Amino acid sequence: MAEPRILLIVPTLGQRIDYLGQTLESIRMQSVAADVVVVGPEGNPQLEGLVAEYGTDFVPDPGSLTRAINVGATRMTDRHGFLNWLNDDDRLTPGSLAATSAALEAHPTATVAFGACRYIDATGHELWVSRAGRWAPRVLGWGPDLIPQPGMLVRASAWRAVGGIDETYRFAFDLDLLLRLKARGPLVEVPAVVSEFRWHADSLTVGDRRTNIEESERAKRQALSPGTRRLALLWERPVRWATYAAASEVQRRARRAASR
Repeated sequence: MAEPRILLIVPTLGQRIDYLGQTLESIRMQSVAADVVVVGPEGNPQLEGLVAEYGTDFVPDPGSLTRAINVGATRMTDRHGFLNWLNDDDRLTPGSLAATSAALEAHPTATVAFGACRYIDATGHELWVSRAGRWAPRVLGWGPDLIPQPGMLVRASAWRAVGGIDETYRFAFDLDLLLRLKARGPLVEVPAVVSEFRWHADSLTVGDRRTNIEESERAKRQALSPGTRRLALLWERPVRWATYAAASEVQRRARRAASR
């Protein structure tokens, strides 16, 4: 059997073992195999047991999410053509890796393949599905980030070329990465739901929405030409409002689902 060409990094604090088990199971059930590296704290018996159960590689937590992803990416070898990270409460849908890897193989200049994402609550019930499709890359540089990170797949050579994650970001590092990757090649869409993002109170992107938006605006400005950068204020305010509105709607649905 050929060795896996995909590397998936799973950063965790080891505090959501049940969710982490679902994440690892969603990877194991893929029709296309992947090498998995879990980055987490040492000395956690439950985490160590789960790592042993799934036979994944393990790297000690370096102290932050961004550093954890970059450290995990150092396990990439020459045979790994694609990689991504998956948070310890998110899941891949069946056929996800087959779809995204096939898209990258079919488009040799593409740097990223992505698909739709199902938002779920803490118990796994669907809240809504994000289906931005082919429009997502077109608005990435000035509008909202509509490319779901959990199910996307990055070409390894492009990751190396841009230097991986910018660790100066706390929240918007995925947007910054996408903008830098887009400058090197197309972002291609897979017309399927390829991931599930779990929306709950302690999710980072939910917990500090304002900082997230400020960082997103910083990443977009850096990707603009100097002349266009001066005009950014014309669209930043409406985009900020739309982002708050979308987050509030998902939160409303999550609360309604939790009350049932």
